[in-house]
Amino acid sequence: MQWFCSVIALALMSAFAHAREYEVVVRSDIPYAAREDATLSGDLYLPKGLDKAPVLVAVHGGGWQGGSRTIYKYWGPYLAKNGYAVFAISYRLSKAGAKSYPAAVYDVKAAVQFVRAKAPELGVDPERIALMGDSAGAHLAALAGLAAGEPHFSVDDRSEPLGATSAGVKAVVGFYGVYDMLAQWEHDQIARPRDQITEKFLGGSPMLIRRAYFDASPISYATVDNNRTRFLLVHGTADDIVDLASQTQAFLKALKQAGIFARALIVPGAGHFWVADPVDEPGSFGAQVAPRLLRFLEGAL
Repeated sequence: MQWFCSVIALALMSAFAHAREYEVVVRSDIPYAAREDATLSGDLYLPKGLDKAPVLVAVHGGGWQGGSRTIYKYWGPYLAKNGYAVFAISYRLSKAGAKSYPAAVYDVKAAVQFVRAKAPELGVDPERIALMGDSAGAHLAALAGLAAGEPHFSVDDRSEPLGATSAGVKAVVGFYGVYDMLAQWEHDQIARPRDQITEKFLGGSPMLIRRAYFDASPISYATVDNNRTRFLLVHGTADDIVDLASQTQAFLKALKQAGIFARALIVPGAGHFWVADPVDEPGSFGAQVAPRLLRFLEGAL
């Protein structure tokens, strides 16, 4: 009887801790990696008073050529209020005539390594790190989450100050992400033929560099030996920028076939770009997703 009461007490304490709302502390412009032409920084949203908070490294979208980490100005405080720190980062973008692959992958890896190495200073738990991203950011988050240790994404580790630090994560949350680069290229042939974002990112068409399209696709790493990371994939039914069927649904199937824990949250009527909107606005897509995202994180971190 005493054992049973102790179990109930612990369960109630856990439920109370999870239900608590934390004051949010924001630390802006924290440098995490130095590059030849710039210093990369991130904004940390932290639940005040929570020791060793689980943390999500957030990667913004923008077709690998635009966007800003400020897109997480709503999700950062929302998650921190609920007990999850968020480190929203900038990374190298594709510019006119210059691709950012695989540089952007290294930047995301470096952010995870920074958070793990500096966890005591940041106030987060080095053992409970996840990645989240939207659109192109979801692509980078999924790629780093599955393939960070692959040889072709590890060459530059020797020049990184924290290159020997693990870049592994426990979970990945992807909002309307690109997971198959060839499928996105084919989709863009019709949807945006004058702005071939995959070609700009990778440096050419699949007829010239088909191997790069394979190597840069998270779906290529949905294999049984990568069964270490949990996935939550969020996508809307009205998205005309990233195709639901050939991206999220195909990736979900591949993950499950490999025995990787994966869940999809399909949002009726949602298009693209809505991660930038207020999270808990009544009736918003963010308000629909937020409770299930918290439940996923509770189990994954």
